[in-house]
Amino acid sequence: MITYHTGNALDLDQVIELYRASTLGERRPVENRERMAAMLRNANLVITAWESDFLVGIARSLSDFSYATYLSDLAVRKSHQGRGIGKELIRHTQVAGGQAKIILLAAPAAETYYPHVGFTHHAQAWTLDSEARIR
Repeated sequence: MITYHTGNALDLDQVIELYRASTLGERRPVENRERMAAMLRNANLVITAWESDFLVGIARSLSDFSYATYLSDLAVRKSHQGRGIGKELIRHTQVAGGQAKIILLAAPAAETYYPHVGFTHHAQAWTLDSEARIR
């Protein structure tokens, strides 16, 4: 049985291990504990999925709880994928976000997942890396 909880007061080692056990660990700074801790600490909407006391999924977001929720990380252990946990994490994020629209950048491995669960593609998204400079 999977249970869902809200909050970012989590054991960092459990979170890092979850990221590594999902495909998201390949694109997040899991080797940099300080940065991972800051990512977790500064997220204001975190939903986690648990199988007993075993962390199996996380949705880490930034939200104004009114207009926009940026779902920056959605990770489910490879061993637990295909069981609806990702959908439920998104559902909990949507409810907690109030009237806010969920916005995300899909990982390459997940591009086909999001339309499947109801997301609409938005071609006008832009990114600016931290080392890039405004011209």
